[in-house]
Amino acid sequence: MEKLAVIQSVYKNDKPEYLIKSIGSILSQTFGCFTYYIGIDGPIGQDLRDVLCSITDSRIVIIENKENKGLAAILNDLLKKCKEGDYDFIARMDSDDISAHNRFELQINYLEQNDDVDALGGAINEIDEAGNERGKVVCYPCSPNDCRTFFAKRNPVAHPTVMFRRSFLDKTGWHYPTDFIRNEDTRLWHEGYKHGCKIANLPDVVLNFRMTDSMFTQRRNGRMFAKSQLELRKLIAKDLGYGMTAYIYAYAMYLLMISPSWILKIAYKVLR
Repeated sequence: MEKLAVIQSVYKNDKPEYLIKSIGSILSQTFGCFTYYIGIDGPIGQDLRDVLCSITDSRIVIIENKENKGLAAILNDLLKKCKEGDYDFIARMDSDDISAHNRFELQINYLEQNDDVDALGGAINEIDEAGNERGKVVCYPCSPNDCRTFFAKRNPVAHPTVMFRRSFLDKTGWHYPTDFIRNEDTRLWHEGYKHGCKIANLPDVVLNFRMTDSMFTQRRNGRMFAKSQLELRKLIAKDLGYGMTAYIYAYAMYLLMISPSWILKIAYKVLR
């Protein structure tokens, strides 16, 4: 029985050249015994379909939704397959990022040596749209206690770097919550902490994280997203007992999120 499954979504606006490198970074891992679930969420162009059809690796299993249902929904469809497969670990991946060649080996070694940790991420190296390094490595807190403290203000792990132990998903119900718009990862960490999970990070860079303009003009901007994030952050502060500082930070982030994208870019460089 394979101990690892990988889950990744594909959308119509994904770039074929990014997808090729993303998939290639998974298939060339030093730890190569896994099942690779790729979920197509809604209609995609022929260029993306050609990329997927050109890869004949037997580890890949493609699941397709005819209609776009959103990231949480497609990831939940993939998690259902993982639950049926009885895997020990489940890793996330995004279609515009590039995993370090030894990412899975490092994460599995850590999780096998630290059986109290339920989910594990790592540091990210930022790259631009052309794949060039931006000269910035983002490190997250490593210990479970530091990660939980960090969550009062920000997510404790970069979502595409995470590897779940099966216990994390057993505790949280094997699904990404869908009640807060585009905040499915934050809600998942919230549920994890509510159910006593421990989250940690490796100090090693495990992923090249692609920074694009759309991160600021679409996903990270807009009043609807900002309001959803504010309400979620208030709920997290209440449920996990973070205190007044977390509420103040939540409102500060709300004001930042509704600012013009150029202000958001500056803030990202300063605060990241």
